[in-house]
Amino acid sequence: MLSASDLIEINKKFDSGIVVNRGSLDFAIKTVASMKDWTTQAAYLVRVVVLDRIFEEGNKRTALAVLLAYFEANKKAYDLYSLEKVIINIINKNITSIENIRRMIKNAIR
Repeated sequence: MLSASDLIEINKKFDSGIVVNRGSLDFAIKTVASMKDWTTQAAYLVRVVVLDRIFEEGNKRTALAVLLAYFEANKKAYDLYSLEKVIINIINKNITSIENIRRMIKNAIR
């Protein structure tokens, strides 16, 4: 599981790491801590990053990096293009359902 400081460090790879929605970030971290399934954790964090826009800039790139971190931590092969499409679809279709996002993430597993 990623911590708030982990997410900030990931964002710093793309931008400044400035959190503009601290409440959403803190709530997400607390919520994810009680989840066992890694795809649900990833879905929740990705949703918060891209839809709640917790960082000043670099939210889409941060969300993709979060997905990559979860896939690598769980030793799952993935298709990068499919993961990019997950992020784009969440934003373009305003997908808020964690279950739908989780399903999209699972579909990216090779």
